[in-house]
Amino acid sequence: MNRRKFIKMLMAPALVAGGGAAVWAIMGRNNPYYSGPVSDHFDGTRFFNPDRPRKMGFADLLRWRFTAKPARWPERFPGAVDRPPSRVDDGSTRLSFIGHATVLVQTHGLNILTDPHYSDRASPLSFAGPRRVNDPGVAFEDLPPIDAVLLSHNHYDHLDVATLSRLWKRDAPRIVTALGNDAIVSAHDPSVRVEAYDWQDQIELGKGVTVHLQPAHHWSARGMRDRMMALWCAFVIETAGGNVYFAGDTGYGDGAHFRDTRSRFGDFRLAILPIGAYEPRWFMHDSHMNPAEAVKAKADLGAELALAVHWGTFQLTDEGIEEPVRALEAALAGTAEAEDTFRTLLPGQAWQVA
Repeated sequence: MNRRKFIKMLMAPALVAGGGAAVWAIMGRNNPYYSGPVSDHFDGTRFFNPDRPRKMGFADLLRWRFTAKPARWPERFPGAVDRPPSRVDDGSTRLSFIGHATVLVQTHGLNILTDPHYSDRASPLSFAGPRRVNDPGVAFEDLPPIDAVLLSHNHYDHLDVATLSRLWKRDAPRIVTALGNDAIVSAHDPSVRVEAYDWQDQIELGKGVTVHLQPAHHWSARGMRDRMMALWCAFVIETAGGNVYFAGDTGYGDGAHFRDTRSRFGDFRLAILPIGAYEPRWFMHDSHMNPAEAVKAKADLGAELALAVHWGTFQLTDEGIEEPVRALEAALAGTAEAEDTFRTLLPGQAWQVA
């Protein structure tokens, strides 16, 4: 194996997991994805988190990769099989957990898919990198017609270009994402139309549903020279029956971005929040919440209900496969929250929210 492939194999888990803002030592000067005006989160070449999180360097990445003691995951982890209805138009919201960060949100007659991922690996490599330990909870053929895709950022466990191509060929959904990610999808499949927006932009999906892009505390990269060159985001799905928050990937930080979102939109009916890929904490805390922080995020958002995602499908970091669930249960035990208001589902399980 040549040196470049070795470096990619070494780095792939960190790139997929989002383990810090400066994990790549080799960086390009020009942005291949986006050109636009300087803003409070774009310096003309790279995007950044305005609150300037602690930056992890290449030495930190090597420290993690060469000292890591990851828990052993099973080759297969149980899931279920869901066959969702064609539409949900009775005022309720139906959530089907497909796996990792992929959730089918059915509400107000619309079918919305978050960070759709149906490939076997979450990796830039076909022969290495995180591999699924369960099948998608809804078979691709059983997906109802998809009206919209919400794509939070470009890490390989979230932006799966093969799945987006399949969805486009079948349903031609509206694909809504943050600045720069459209170029990545188009480079893979020029036939796919992607709409790219900035933080605080809003998009009307129809049937009284509006999507808003909101800040998240994260970063981006697809390779060795494109660090921070595409934007990342969270989404607010605004409906007459209550608002839904999808975090994508985010660190907790000081929680300000959650509280700011609540101040703009009010309390949330439901939040979809990541709880996995958080160990070792010293390396991951800027990019990924742990379960205790996810409980705080739910409170910061004023969310009545929450669904835990981003666990149990791809081993990205060091914690055991069920450790996020146990840690979430422990975090909830120390609060006034009830477990049935912050749920964990296996892939293929669904939750109907009245």
